Amino acid sequence: MMSYKEKLNNIKTVILDVDGVLTDGNLILLPTGEMVRTMNTRDGYAMQLAIKQGIKIAVITGGRDEAVVNRLKYLGLTDIYVNKSDKVDAFQDLLFSYGLDPDEIAYMGDDYPDLAVMSLVGLACCPNDACMDVRKASEYISPENGGKGCVRDLLEQILKVQNKWYNTEEEIASV
Repeated sequence: MMSYKEKLNNIKTVILDVDGVLTDGNLILLPTGEMVRTMNTRDGYAMQLAIKQGIKIAVITGGRDEAVVNRLKYLGLTDIYVNKSDKVDAFQDLLFSYGLDPDEIAYMGDDYPDLAVMSLVGLACCPNDACMDVRKASEYISPENGGKGCVRDLLEQILKVQNKWYNTEEEIASV
């Protein structure tokens, strides 16, 4: 059986949940009725870099907030599945659309709706503050919480193992 570190070599696609992974799971409720979330800029930076380095990033979420979709598009994501109560359907669509190998996919989720897809991928991951059942189902638990750098942690590890992270100061300056 391969360790999670060995599996990072094979990851070509990363699928993420939004609430509790890309956000901390909290909502700010404004008097207008609008719900506001925050996202970590380091997660966003790592997502942009991963895409530039050939890693496909996709999102499957039960939410449907247009501001979240706009942020993800701004970061370069093209595969954004919103309002998906059954995440397996979206996962199957992604597999079919691109001919993906499930063993080359990492999925990061934090709660019960993520468990079914987590069981279908090569590397199941979660933030440090995921619910206990998701933690038990994960091969890798980030030391970072949701919305606080867990996505950056995972993507940086993948890119470093695949020698796609920054190797020289020139590369850093070019981004």
